[in-house]
Amino acid sequence: MDVDSTNVSTGDEESCDLLSPSEHQKGVIPALYSVIFVLGFLGNVLVVCVLCQRSCRQTVANTYLVNLAMSDLLFLSGLPFWAVFYSLDYNWVFGWLMCKVCGGLMSLNVYAGIFFITCMSVDRYRAIVHPLRSQSSRSVCRARAIAAAIWTVAAVSTAPNVAFRRLHTMPNNATACVLAYPSAHWYPAQALAKNTLGFLLPFTIIFTCYFRIGRHLLAAPAIEQGPEHLDRVLRMVVAVVLAFFLCWFPFHVLTFLSALRWLGVHMPCQLQRGVEMLMSFSLCLGFSNSAINPFLYCFVGNHFREQLYRLYREKAPRLSQKRDSISTRLSSFSRKLSDLRDPGTPDTHTLRSMSHS
Repeated sequence: MDVDSTNVSTGDEESCDLLSPSEHQKGVIPALYSVIFVLGFLGNVLVVCVLCQRSCRQTVANTYLVNLAMSDLLFLSGLPFWAVFYSLDYNWVFGWLMCKVCGGLMSLNVYAGIFFITCMSVDRYRAIVHPLRSQSSRSVCRARAIAAAIWTVAAVSTAPNVAFRRLHTMPNNATACVLAYPSAHWYPAQALAKNTLGFLLPFTIIFTCYFRIGRHLLAAPAIEQGPEHLDRVLRMVVAVVLAFFLCWFPFHVLTFLSALRWLGVHMPCQLQRGVEMLMSFSLCLGFSNSAINPFLYCFVGNHFREQLYRLYREKAPRLSQKRDSISTRLSSFSRKLSDLRDPGTPDTHTLRSMSHS
């Protein structure tokens, strides 16, 4: 059972007796969610703060980065609720509205995050392989329009998840936040759509873009690119493709197998139990992509580090001035307190000496 594929259907189905969540799963999953939330939230907030500074140049790449960070932040804001859901043995205590909101934010990130990564890959391909041809079409205004279209498509793709979210009483009397589809055909349709739109198609585009980038850089003269620049870009290419693939491939494979079972494909009981048991951990791995994104797309890049260092140089003197101002005020306040005391009045030590003489 997992927070995204937990569902209740009105159709009839024959299935094995699936395993109940183990005790270590109830403890490990919330702990993993907590780590992902802390690292991802801090990293993405820092990305937004740096890229939204007035001194930061507005570019197409930065536009997609900010939207990607905002998508991750929206999703991460609902992750603590799912952590509590797991720790309470799949008991949702936050009400019907938060069930729909948190479920919707999770599904929204699955689509929006990957769409923005795909747009970044296409933009990087055009900027490196076709720099002259793409200059006229690579504008910030167009990137913002594309970002708005992505949010719209992601919201439409998320609508069924929000509409079918329900609070359902489980056999153990726990109130779970589940997907209550009206028929048995809805779940495999949604799962296959998620496999196609949320992984297969984007990964094909991403892999194609970076494969052509790598081939272009390898074919470029050394004088034009330089060995250090070539190695740095190629490392980023490999990191981007591997991170996306490794984080989401297990979840989408298990989702595909689960959809096949709902379509009536016969599977051994051991395979069904394995899919059910591993689904939660594969979802954790996919969620970790939201925490990896800031480090992968920003902190590894020299351009972002330069912007972060520039922000530090701008803010550090102000913080130092504020600290000095506070120290000066405290010293002044201390001197005023000393001046208020009557110099002719003996202090406590003197009074004690006089009383004992």
